[in-house]
Amino acid sequence: MTEEKFDAIVIGAGMAGNAAAYTMASRGLKVLQLERGEYPGSKNVQGAIMYSNMLEKIIPDFRDDAPLERHLVEQRFWMMDDTSHVGMQYRSDDFNESRPNRYTVIRAQFDKWFSRKVREAGATVLCETTVTELARDADGNVIGVHTDRIGDVILADVVVLAEGVNGLLGTRAGLRETPKPETVALAVKEMHFLPEEVIDQRFGLKANEGCVIEAAGTISRSMAGLAFLYTNKESISIGIGCLVSDFAATMESPYDLLENFKNHPSVRPLIADSEVKEYAAHLIPEGGYKAIPQLFGNGWVVAGDAAQLNNAVHREGSNLAMTSGRLAGEAILQVKKRGDPMVKENLALYKSKLDKSFVIKDLRKYKDMPALLHTNSRNFFTTYPQLLSQAAQNFMRVDSTPKLDKERATTAAFVKERSRWGLVSDAVRLAFAWR
Repeated sequence: MTEEKFDAIVIGAGMAGNAAAYTMASRGLKVLQLERGEYPGSKNVQGAIMYSNMLEKIIPDFRDDAPLERHLVEQRFWMMDDTSHVGMQYRSDDFNESRPNRYTVIRAQFDKWFSRKVREAGATVLCETTVTELARDADGNVIGVHTDRIGDVILADVVVLAEGVNGLLGTRAGLRETPKPETVALAVKEMHFLPEEVIDQRFGLKANEGCVIEAAGTISRSMAGLAFLYTNKESISIGIGCLVSDFAATMESPYDLLENFKNHPSVRPLIADSEVKEYAAHLIPEGGYKAIPQLFGNGWVVAGDAAQLNNAVHREGSNLAMTSGRLAGEAILQVKKRGDPMVKENLALYKSKLDKSFVIKDLRKYKDMPALLHTNSRNFFTTYPQLLSQAAQNFMRVDSTPKLDKERATTAAFVKERSRWGLVSDAVRLAFAWR
């Protein structure tokens, strides 16, 4: 193994790493993929949403054997206070199409399937292998890796870093800075198991249909955060995440937040009598466009969460990871086909491809949104939900109070909070951030 030289080494076997490795191996490159987990997906027990359009560009016939849970036909968004929620939802039978757009998946199963496809494409995959250091030549160019199980350097023309947001290799090598606490969220998640027919009944589903609920409000205790609930075939993925910097500042317990969300009156009936079998914590990049590091250099490129490629505004990550991995692989293939060296000037093609894709276009469009939500978290995650709940309850509660008096009370509450927290300023800035 140590005497071989590979066309490319991919570090990590998540969405980005598998996409990059498959793209290159399926087109004839000699690829080595290294994963520190016991098997691909062993560190990802949680459920997730998989976007079919992005995977179709890599494996067009993935539906034939991929471990898909449910195709999504309904999306709900809740703004919650302590005892209620104000919601909006969209459901359409159009999503019961022959090639559905979104699926829920369980990452441990899906990543293992994806890795099998990588092997079938011709790549060599080694698990339980930690890359300890990038190997460099006398000029500082990356020429391979050192690992904890193979003594000598493993050589390659290029190294793809897809090690996740908390990967240490890139930061130790000086290729990117350590992510700041305000640009990373910590999400805690549980898997609640229920019979398939019970899930169908509780969510009004049938025939592998799925539903997603995303929720914000007082459940995050004034921190910038989001809770979620995904329906799988025989389980429900439920979790909540907030910025690491907020957890540090407030000393709130992530586990307590999750317990509070699970016991909310709107959530508790949905998971009643379920069996909890898995609990996990996961770091998620939240910095957006302004947190993206240098993406390429002499002998290396970085993709997926390691590159902060996550759309926090639209809660999208796996599609950006798969697309960035695929584009990294395609750029490397083109450089290789031309017979050019894997130097910075040539690997800039990867960045060019990303810039032309939805990945960078979407992140650039909403580049100011993360900072706005994070710096005004009390307004967005406490004050607004409480005002909405109060307004809705005033509207729905019928008593002897004149409607005009109720309207005045609601308006007075809004005016009070507006002067106290600057709500109008928030609304104006939010509108401009969405433009």
